[in-house]
Amino acid sequence: MEGARRVPAGIDPNVPSVARMYDYYLGGKDNFAADREAAEKIIALGREVGGDAREIARENRGFLRRAVRLLARSGIGQFIDIGAGLPTQENVHQVAERHIADPRVVYVDNDPVVLNHARALLADNRTTIAVSGDLREPKAIFDDPAVRAHIDFTRPFAVLMVAVLHFVSDDEEAARIVDQVRERLVPGSHLVLTHAYQGTRDEAAVSCGKQVYSGTSAGGVATRDLSHLESYFAGLDLLKPGIVPVQAWRPEVPWDVPVDFTGFGILGAVGCVI
Repeated sequence: MEGARRVPAGIDPNVPSVARMYDYYLGGKDNFAADREAAEKIIALGREVGGDAREIARENRGFLRRAVRLLARSGIGQFIDIGAGLPTQENVHQVAERHIADPRVVYVDNDPVVLNHARALLADNRTTIAVSGDLREPKAIFDDPAVRAHIDFTRPFAVLMVAVLHFVSDDEEAARIVDQVRERLVPGSHLVLTHAYQGTRDEAAVSCGKQVYSGTSAGGVATRDLSHLESYFAGLDLLKPGIVPVQAWRPEVPWDVPVDFTGFGILGAVGCVI
């Protein structure tokens, strides 16, 4: 999305957006110069510590695809994707539709660019909607009339929080958000969550990365350790292989291999309400 194109109301193209940076990592074109500049800084920092921001983004997207496929095959037909980001290939509704008839999907985001693109993509789709909502206010998302009309909360559903919670810098606030989400899950429902993980990599590079994200619309990013992620799934039954780097969560090749937690990346897991 070049600067010459019309900028949607409420968008400052000079402030990087984490959604549009993620789009850039994935090879998309729905981003501004400020997004690309910030993303390139993260890519360069990743190289310094032996990582690859683009590959991490692709691995995270692969996790999302595999998790949705597993749940749809298990009979879950309702999905709420909080912090959905810009549409790309293999979106939640597209994956689910291959495995279950008429899945009900709600995309939630607070970025006008994301919502504009999602609604255009879904213009002819009666089973999938996009609504404006803030990750920090999950109660408002669940109580949104459009969401309540679309999702039957008496039946099992899945809430996806994929690569979004780490943009809530305060640990207590992040815990509150997940608590409020878990409170709404009925038996048979699932929580799908991924989160940035620092490992034992260069602290200086990670600090520089956090500084880049502090200048984005999200206001910052936080890496959290395994104990934090375990607490997010308190009371839920973790599907095997538990909390692992996203590339190790049920990949197409055998996944029962040793898992490396030393490198920077993203951890993911899926939990179920019994």
